[in-house]
Amino acid sequence: MESDRTLEALGNEYNPDILRAADQAHSAQEFSDLLDIPIATCYRRIEELTGAGLLELHDRVLSDEHRRTNVYRREIDEIVIDFQANELNVQVTERPEVKNKLDDVWRTISED
Repeated sequence: MESDRTLEALGNEYNPDILRAADQAHSAQEFSDLLDIPIATCYRRIEELTGAGLLELHDRVLSDEHRRTNVYRREIDEIVIDFQANELNVQVTERPEVKNKLDDVWRTISED
């Protein structure tokens, strides 16, 4: 993961909010409604976060209107930015695979 790209993505309005909310998988429309972000902006921010490796396309689910909808979940659990010794160091901790699987089970149970 590139440090500059990570910082740039984190610096854009709404991106940190989307990442916080993306602990669970949501569609762009759900992020938009939940965080009061215009839908076009939400799609752009999702694209930025996905390109930076911070958000992932998690699944394609069937919406209430019977259309396939992309849902996204954050790829990371923690970001630590260190500015010591005139050097920028960005450490990213990815989500453990077991946590992803538990989230998948919970989402399946809650949809029933």
